[in-house]
Amino acid sequence: MATVPNVARTREFDTGAAVDAAMSAFRRKGFEGTSVQDLVDATGIGRGSLYLAFGSKEELYLAAVDRYRERFAVPLAEALRAGEPGPELIREVFVGLVDEIVRDARERACLVAGAAMERAHQDPAVAARLKATTTVIEDALFDVVVRARTAGRLPDRGDASGIARFLVTAMQGLRVMGAIDPDRDALLRTVDVTLDCLR
Repeated sequence: MATVPNVARTREFDTGAAVDAAMSAFRRKGFEGTSVQDLVDATGIGRGSLYLAFGSKEELYLAAVDRYRERFAVPLAEALRAGEPGPELIREVFVGLVDEIVRDARERACLVAGAAMERAHQDPAVAARLKATTTVIEDALFDVVVRARTAGRLPDRGDASGIARFLVTAMQGLRVMGAIDPDRDALLRTVDVTLDCLR
């Protein structure tokens, strides 16, 4: 009698590591530019196992967007909430972002910016995940602005939620410009102009 394969057997690979590798591939080449073979090469996992674990390239992309939020947006939000509220904290976060951009821009793009341009207008699931990612940061910035105003470290003028949205927009703008020209000094000048708008 032939033995029936146990398709439900425990996977012999680390799903989290596979999503991380796929995330890096999507950052380098975008959704359309990343082939299934690229994902096989990046993860070291065969096509059949990838499809069994994630269902499709689209589902793996969504998992990568979720992982990007966990790896980048959530720690950024935690750093904002843990720091002393004020312009110095906001600048520190922006400078850290610039350094990340300069380090990565030639090799890997921001998955949020790339997904917004490439997929958000045609895939509601991607759009929802991108909104969740930016909201994590926007809420943390809103908290910093409100606390800084209460402590007298930022002027109490303008809509705090609008300012938080402006800062998130500036962050994404830095990522786009950094992908075009990762000149640290130029990006830092943009940071200084952005922070001048808060004073």
